[in-house]
Amino acid sequence: MSSTTNSPTHHTSTIGAIGAPSRRNTELALLVFAVVIPVFAYANVGLAINDEVPTGLLGYGLGLGLLAGVGHLVVRKFAPYADPLMLPLATLLNGLGLVVIWRLDQSQRLQLSSTYIEASPRQLLNSALGVALFIAVLVFLKDHRVLQRYTYISMAAAMVLLLLPLVPGLGADETFGAKIWISIPGLGTIQPGEFAKIIIAVFFAGYLMVKRDALALASRRFMGLYLPRGRDLGPILVVWAMSILILVFETDLGSSLLFFGMFVIMLYVATERTSWIVFGLLMSAVGAVGVASFEPHVQQRVQAWLDPMKEYELSKQGIIGHSEQSMEALWAFGSGGTLGTGLGQGNSDLIGFAANSDFILATFGEELGLAGVMAILLLYGLIVERGIRTALAARDPFGKLLSVGLSGAFALQVFVVAGGVLGLIPLTGMTLPFVAYGGSSVIANWALIGILLRISDTARRPAPMPAANPDAEMTQVVRP
Repeated sequence: MSSTTNSPTHHTSTIGAIGAPSRRNTELALLVFAVVIPVFAYANVGLAINDEVPTGLLGYGLGLGLLAGVGHLVVRKFAPYADPLMLPLATLLNGLGLVVIWRLDQSQRLQLSSTYIEASPRQLLNSALGVALFIAVLVFLKDHRVLQRYTYISMAAAMVLLLLPLVPGLGADETFGAKIWISIPGLGTIQPGEFAKIIIAVFFAGYLMVKRDALALASRRFMGLYLPRGRDLGPILVVWAMSILILVFETDLGSSLLFFGMFVIMLYVATERTSWIVFGLLMSAVGAVGVASFEPHVQQRVQAWLDPMKEYELSKQGIIGHSEQSMEALWAFGSGGTLGTGLGQGNSDLIGFAANSDFILATFGEELGLAGVMAILLLYGLIVERGIRTALAARDPFGKLLSVGLSGAFALQVFVVAGGVLGLIPLTGMTLPFVAYGGSSVIANWALIGILLRISDTARRPAPMPAANPDAEMTQVVRP
């Protein structure tokens, strides 16, 4: 009998998984621009104010370049397949923020104020601490799915952080109507809510990953809206009540909008039901109107939004409880026009103590004009877009929900701050991420970028090649 030979079996694999580019060189090239642009802006401010190149230019450039370089090396080592745009975008925003804060520090009007504190050195230190936390996240968080184990622990931790400002002896005195800081000897004040937004996103992602099917299955229909079962609706009502309590006891409108808005976004992504958006908007509107009816601080914010000119006039008459800053910010945007007055040549320092924090966008609007504001908002939009792209690429539902939650929280924070300063919505007292003066905000947002990069690295990392099977390559010979 003749022998029969079987043809060898060949393995198939995805071509895209072989030699996938890490894009680290692209990131390095973008980082060069992200450092050079703020350095030129720094020199521009010095020339505009003092007609000479500032003496701190070299130190600023080396400091920002060192932070960017160390961050890049850590990403190249511990997250080689992470998104190449997020680190340069965050570096550019942080660098521009440092330049504008230093520009406001040079204002003689602010220096004569009794509340003047040189903010740029502190902000540079806060930026260094933020990059250090960013590095720690990438080095020690090997897999973002580990966070899923701490779903309910993270909820408890977030609640503790949010309640800390109300603890007697620990919470700082009420500042400008809000009680959202804690005082730590030797470190100054810290805003725990900035860190709570990241921790609570972990809880939402873990909870919705388990409950999304139950929340998506409607048991009743009410006024055209599909509502889930009562026992599944309970946690949503708890989150709503928590956001209202924050608003009542801490008079922190921004955090309330941020936490509840983030949960509604993640609910919609998890269940794909539009009814959650409508339901969330209705609940937030009811809560905001209810609190505004008896909370004086919120009423003042709404009044300043509805009629900023009247607030300005009342403030100039010396009537306590009224603020002129909303009107001054609108004047700053108006005087900036399309292209702005030029860096260092505006008068946004007239806004006063909040010029480098709550109202720093007004400085960009006056000195860089509409074009500069749109460029800043575009940079923020790119960070959010890369976060959403990371969610789409993630291979696990927890990673998808966590990416959406962190990106949504970031987008909401930008919206409520920019919208408040521009007069679109009432002021919230939050800080613009990476740009405004505020240590807690800068440090927390660097950690947020670190987590997104970790999820992105896991999502874009090529799948390992299957091990070769020697038996599949053997030629079998059948003999009589």
